[in-house]
Amino acid sequence: MSYQSVLVAVDLSNESAGIIERALELAGGDAGKIYLTHVVEPVAAAYPIDAYAINMTKLQEEAMAIASQRLAGIAEKHGIPAEHQLVLAGAAATEIRSKAEEIGADLIVIGSHGTSGWKLLLGSTANKVLHGASCDIMTVRVGK
Repeated sequence: MSYQSVLVAVDLSNESAGIIERALELAGGDAGKIYLTHVVEPVAAAYPIDAYAINMTKLQEEAMAIASQRLAGIAEKHGIPAEHQLVLAGAAATEIRSKAEEIGADLIVIGSHGTSGWKLLLGSTANKVLHGASCDIMTVRVGK
């Protein structure tokens, strides 16, 4: 039995391919069952509060556009349809769980490369996704 709707969360790194390949195995090789997502954290969070002169909206739009292009390139290599490529904005774990609920995912696949404590086991984003998810979660070990 394979999963029918798999949400794959990637960080757009070179390690994303391995995560997607594992998800495809779990979906019986059917790229149409894969929803590939990347979450862009709010740009404003990276700047001090007094950076009011910067057009945060424009920066956020640019970050989203760049992420969309990179995600499309990765998705194309794996045959994932354009309508299953999702770039979201917000807190990664919250957005991943929310999107999984919205699409009725029965599995979330996410990479993990933490280095200490709980992060050693899951990674901080993967750990946050785990808590509160309503479907199965597979973490794929990436990096060394």
